Amino acid sequence: MDQNTPVCAPVDKTKIALPRILSLWDVVMIVVGGVIGSGIFLSPSEIAAAVPSPLLMLAVWIVGGMFSFFGAVAFAELGAAMPEAGGIYIYLREAYGPLLSFLFGWTLFLVIDSGSIATLAVAFSHNILPRFVGMSPLAMKIVAAAFVVFLGAVNYVGLRWGSKLQNWTTYLKTGAIGIIVVGVFFFAKSHGNVRNFVEPSPGPFNFGLLGAFGVGLVASLWAYKGWEAATYSAGEVKNPKRDLPLGILIGTVAVIVLYVLANLAYLYVMPVGQIAASEGRVALDAMQTIGGPFLASLITFLILFSMLGAANQNMLCSPRVYFAMARDGMFFRKIAECHPKFLTPHVAIMAITFWSIVLTLTGTFKQLFTYVIFGEWIFFGLTVFAVIVLRKKRPDLERPYKTWGYPVTPILFVLAAVYVAVGSLLGSFKNAMFGLLIICLGIPAYLYWKAKLDKAAGPAA
Repeated sequence: MDQNTPVCAPVDKTKIALPRILSLWDVVMIVVGGVIGSGIFLSPSEIAAAVPSPLLMLAVWIVGGMFSFFGAVAFAELGAAMPEAGGIYIYLREAYGPLLSFLFGWTLFLVIDSGSIATLAVAFSHNILPRFVGMSPLAMKIVAAAFVVFLGAVNYVGLRWGSKLQNWTTYLKTGAIGIIVVGVFFFAKSHGNVRNFVEPSPGPFNFGLLGAFGVGLVASLWAYKGWEAATYSAGEVKNPKRDLPLGILIGTVAVIVLYVLANLAYLYVMPVGQIAASEGRVALDAMQTIGGPFLASLITFLILFSMLGAANQNMLCSPRVYFAMARDGMFFRKIAECHPKFLTPHVAIMAITFWSIVLTLTGTFKQLFTYVIFGEWIFFGLTVFAVIVLRKKRPDLERPYKTWGYPVTPILFVLAAVYVAVGSLLGSFKNAMFGLLIICLGIPAYLYWKAKLDKAAGPAA
């Protein structure tokens, strides 16, 4: 080599910034596409079984949506004030310090989002796809692993590709709900009965009824979960101070409307008792009633894309949390890298892809996922409460959007989160304690990375 030829210094991938390319519409699609998975098509039977009255059933969905909206308006304030990659991790760090934020990221990686991806992959390959194609148990496992690899590959090669996949799967799943609603109310009047909206009546109020409503409410809150993940990608939103809060609010309201319309459609053609007995086939049974096997098969086919979109939201958003942790020096250094060509947190994406496949193939996600229900809702409650903490701790922080109904709406959401966490604790104490153990296992990991960080900063200090 000529001695006069300049030698290019290697690029430090941990210094490359993520590009801001997500629009308001992309944020809305992340919210809607992440919240709507398979639940609204398969699980209203769980709520109908808990509250065997149509008015109470609809009330559960409306109240669950209201609490989710209260959480969303709080996240909107935090996201607009701190528009960085990492979302909840950043808000917990600023409000309570690095330990709690690390434990959230640790649990998100180890169980919450990896478990969500694994759950959807297995449901896709074991429960829905075999209705179209006969498969052996080995083939089902291969398909489940391929499902995860596909999502990892799409998001590895660019945020725009992951976002496009999110948008198109969201169009398909909202289209499925549209088919159900239009099909029921416009083309199946002979099969419908408006009395299904009010009969049977709730009966007199008592504590048993209140407890049943609480059981249904917990199920609805899980069906609404997912609006929070858009904040993980705040560092890639073009105009985060405007588009992030607006996208979260629009997306959350859109989901509430779609969920209520879908439940009204189910009730129109099926009394609440029949919905309760459908055991996870409510959308398919409704379509079978009004259109026979063809419409039932069409909805089943669209549910495949709904699952794909819900899992893609996890793959699209959650690697940004591990990426932010690593850039803080609180996770493996390689995970802080941004791909010089694709401008994605590619190592973080590979890490969550690999771990999700492990959980998928071993089946351990089933038990792990039940363990963290308790802890996850504690994190949600703490994050919304961070709005109040940071109003006191950081009054100088610029807040382009301020929480609607403050401080009432954050407090109501925190109470709902505590209710879900305590309900999980009382209903499954052993699982809740194992979940707490998983979270606490992050403490020695935190101390390890904290010591490395302090050591690196020592000479400079």
